[in-house]
Order: sequence, then structure tokens, then C-alpha cells
Amino acid sequence: MPRLAVTRLTLSHFRSYKQAEIESDGGIMALYGANGAGKTNILEAISMLSPGRGLRRAAPPELMRRPEALGWKVSADLHSLSELHEISTRAEPEAPRMVEIDGKKAPQTALGRLARIVWLVPVMDRLWVEGAGERRRFLDRMVLSFHPRHAEATLAYEKAMRERNRLLKDQVDAPAWYSALETQMAESGAEIVANRADVLSRLQIAQGSAETAFPTAELSLIGDALATPEALKEAFSAGRAQDLRAGRTLEGPHRADLRAEFKAKGVEARACSTGEQKALLISLILANARALRDDFGAPPILLLDEVAAHLDADRRAALFDELHALKAQAWLTGTGPALFEALGARATRLHIQEDGAGSTLTKPTVF
Repeated sequence: MPRLAVTRLTLSHFRSYKQAEIESDGGIMALYGANGAGKTNILEAISMLSPGRGLRRAAPPELMRRPEALGWKVSADLHSLSELHEISTRAEPEAPRMVEIDGKKAPQTALGRLARIVWLVPVMDRLWVEGAGERRRFLDRMVLSFHPRHAEATLAYEKAMRERNRLLKDQVDAPAWYSALETQMAESGAEIVANRADVLSRLQIAQGSAETAFPTAELSLIGDALATPEALKEAFSAGRAQDLRAGRTLEGPHRADLRAEFKAKGVEARACSTGEQKALLISLILANARALRDDFGAPPILLLDEVAAHLDADRRAALFDELHALKAQAWLTGTGPALFEALGARATRLHIQEDGAGSTLTKPTVF
């Protein structure tokens, strides 16, 4: 079966790591250590092998090791289907982030064509009770894993909307300017709507065809009914007077919200218990991985931060079984080795420690 995996990861002056190198067989990697030891920093480094600002949404200067602040670099050997690529990304002080693929400079968007990386971090646990903006970002991250061009459509839409909002805020009366910006928003907005609808359909199919210990969710998108450039353009034009009074654009894909319902109970996710909300979230991540496996040709790389600590023993074992059956490279973190006992010999374990001078890692000899 084709695979997608980071088989060698090298960090230089990244977060708490002065230098570090990790080798992997492409299977499950279990990283354990005390809080603050630097486990999540490794997952964040891997997330930088995809377009965007990574799992913490950090700006490049925030990733530099302190106090040196010399800049940082993440390098990796990436097995992508039947090919092997050397990838590096770095940022120097006062300079934007750079990407190289096989020794040649490349745009960040090129990373999305080589790798699919999906992550789940503790801050997402409140996804169902947070504002709509967080759910849109969660959905758009999943959409990006299927449609790398989704980032370009989103950027184009947001850029045109910012210009339109500036005109609205300043109460500018310039129909031709508005019309030109609304045309740009309508074209990119329709692509955004189509991409989201496609991915929601894929997720529903992936959930429905799986036997899993995690509950399935009935998914829908509120506020994305306008699906064509013509419909969006007409809505922007018709809403111009109202938008002028508000000083901002009130309707469009930027206002959409992801709704999830616990299918077996018929209860909205926001009304579920904390444990049920977490289980629904994991279910979506697993569905995302299954759908990507069918679309890309290999399961994505999964970054699951502190996921084991929030599950009971049975569901923890079920998650490990799911990951093993999926044959995905998964990077898991936890505070102690006991959390990963159910993995048995199916994982490579790394002990992460922080000694005051930075983070270090060792491979235990006994599990």
C-alpha cells in the first residue's frame, strides 16, 4: 500500500530544541514526557511541512528558540506515495518563511500537493461551544487537505472583502469599485462553497462506511446556501445598503457555520457532554483520514496532541486499533508511557525531557 510518512525529521533552533533528529519507520510514534518538555513542539514542526501557520497558528518569529533568536529550520525526508522528497522550511529574523523541496525554492502551496497532514490539539476540545469562526477554520483545514487550492481561494476572497469593508466603513459611494470587488468575492466565494460542500459529503460517506467505537455526526453547513458566482454577486449587490449601515460585509462564505449532531441521540454537539464532544471530534478526524486515504492514495499524517489523556481505557485502545488499521503515520503525545500501553509493540516510543538548556529525546529500550 502506498504510504505518506516523515521518516526523518531534523529541527534546528526550533522552539525548545537547539538540535534534534528523529527517525521513524513510518508507523505510530508515541512521544511522552512531562508538561512543558517539548512534545507538542515536535508535532508543530511536522505541521510546518504543510501550508499555513501550523497547529498553533504561530507567526514565524514565534518559532525561534530563545534567547538566541537566530532563526529556525525544519527538515524532513518525506515518503509521498511512491516518491521520496527532501523538504525544508525555515525563517530567519526579520524575514518571511521559506520552503525548499528537493533543493529548490517552492511556494508553501506546493507542500499541500506532496503531503496531507491532519491534527487534533487540546484547544479544539471546545470547538462545539466556541464561536462560528473556530468551526470555519476547523472545516477549512479539512477542506485544504482535499483541495490545496482552497487556501488561494480563501485568500483571494478575504483580500477583496477587506477592500470592500474599507469602502463600507469609510462610507464611500463608488458603485463601480464595489461591483469589481464583489465580482472577485463571488468567484472565489463560489469555489469556497463548492469545496466545503464536497468535503462534507466525503466526511459523511467516510463516517457511514466505518465500524468504529466513536460516534458518528450528522454534518451540515449553515449560511453557505449561495453556491454560484451569480447568486453571490447578486447577494452582495443587494446587501450593499445594509452593509454600508453596518460598515462591513454581513453575508457570504465568511459567515458560514459548521453544525454537528450526535447521530445516535439526535442531539447537537454543543449540547452533548464533554466526553461526547471529544468523541465526535475524534470521529471527524478519523473520517477525514479515511476519506483522504481514498482520495490521495494514502492515509494522511496524523498529529494527535494529548489525545490519549482525555479518553477512558477502552476508547483509548479503540483509537489505537483504528490508527493501526488505517496504516497511517500517527504522532501521539502524552505525559507518561502508561497512556500508550495498549499500543504494545505497534509504536515507536520517544521520551521527551527538558533540562533547562532545552528539550532532548531518548528512545527507551523497554516498553
